[in-house]
Amino acid sequence: MVTKEQPRNASKLMTIYAIPRMGSALLLGIVGFATFNLYTVGYQLSTFWVGTALSIGYISIALSQFFFGWISDKWYTRWGRRKPWIIILAPISVISFIALLLPGIFLQSPTESVLLGWLIVWDILFQMAYAVATPYGAWLAELFTVGERPKVAQIQNIFNFVGYAIMAVFTFVVFTNFTEQLQADPGVLPPIYVMSCLIFGAIFIATFYLSTFLMPIEAPPKNPPRLINNLKNIWHNRNYLFVVLLQGIASLAWIITATVMLNYTEIVLAFGTLEYILAGATLVLGIILFMYIWRKIIAGKGKKEGLLTLFLAAGFILSCSVIGIVPFSSTLVFGILFVAGIAFSLAGWYLISGIWYADLAEDDEKKTDDLKAGLYTGFPSIVLNLFQALGTFILGIITSLPDIAVGTLTFSIGYLLWGPICAAFLLVAYFYADRFIRLDFEWEKVPKQEPP
Repeated sequence: MVTKEQPRNASKLMTIYAIPRMGSALLLGIVGFATFNLYTVGYQLSTFWVGTALSIGYISIALSQFFFGWISDKWYTRWGRRKPWIIILAPISVISFIALLLPGIFLQSPTESVLLGWLIVWDILFQMAYAVATPYGAWLAELFTVGERPKVAQIQNIFNFVGYAIMAVFTFVVFTNFTEQLQADPGVLPPIYVMSCLIFGAIFIATFYLSTFLMPIEAPPKNPPRLINNLKNIWHNRNYLFVVLLQGIASLAWIITATVMLNYTEIVLAFGTLEYILAGATLVLGIILFMYIWRKIIAGKGKKEGLLTLFLAAGFILSCSVIGIVPFSSTLVFGILFVAGIAFSLAGWYLISGIWYADLAEDDEKKTDDLKAGLYTGFPSIVLNLFQALGTFILGIITSLPDIAVGTLTFSIGYLLWGPICAAFLLVAYFYADRFIRLDFEWEKVPKQEPP
């Protein structure tokens, strides 16, 4: 058995651990792109009922991530605690993914009620099985030291955005006429769409299985996990709860930003296809580049000071959305700089928020002699999914505000105000974090093991 204290090739282990993030980005990307269009445009189901069905999925993923985090803490096998659940849940994710996005393979001339039921059942199953990310995520606390985790998060996000970049190519090249093809013949899915779904599913299961079989087995728990006792322990760990709430508050800004930023370049800045692709490439490459910079920032200043710096910088950057009220003769330079600023902000957030639950789990282990990595990774999903749903709701209100004319363009004034509103959420997060949370611990003050 290999544990994090034994000699091992750290860089190789980090890469093996990070690989599944590419497969998960592909799978989630195509689900986010195709599901709503497929069932509303292709099969002409009510947008209200499709939206309601998909919202049920968010509830199921919140509960399942908590459950599989706890159950993977509880049971230890000769394969360790995490591997059995990944091996079981990964193929269920792919099967439900294929059923969800390729209903025409299984259903012949279904009624609206049958299709809606199909959507609800398979979306719930897909979201539940995607809780595979929770036992997988628990390895960050178990198999990597606190000094290694920032680099691990950086490598993970590189794979993550490689997946999203591939998804972006498919979006622009493969799915260009997707909606029109569905409207022409809802009963026949475009062959290239079907093939894409199958390939993405195969990549997902291949990356998770490759990582699972190559990752070392974590050490057995020192004490038998007990759910009630562990929940009581979490309740009394106020710093952990404060961090969960902080992530919820900040996520109001990030979910709005992630949803609207590229639409902003199209609607307000009037980007065409080429400029739009350039903005997307700037976002992806910028996040990868700036993540290295943020890793150095938190290595020098600490996680909390880095986070506070991030909130202030991101608040200023997002507030610049109001500059769109000025009718530029050319918006390309401003648009690319704005997207690059957002990439800088998201890179810091993804890096810091990607490691703090592992650190908090280790801090708890120092006090209780019990590493509850799965529970500490899965519990926040209950709160965060509620905040993300609230953020989406707020975005709907913002973009429904009255229209304003800017030059030859007319759009909702909300497309100018979303940035300052997000900045206000981040300002609240700044003062809350400064007052209530702790991310740097005494036990970290040993010679740092950060890789070069």
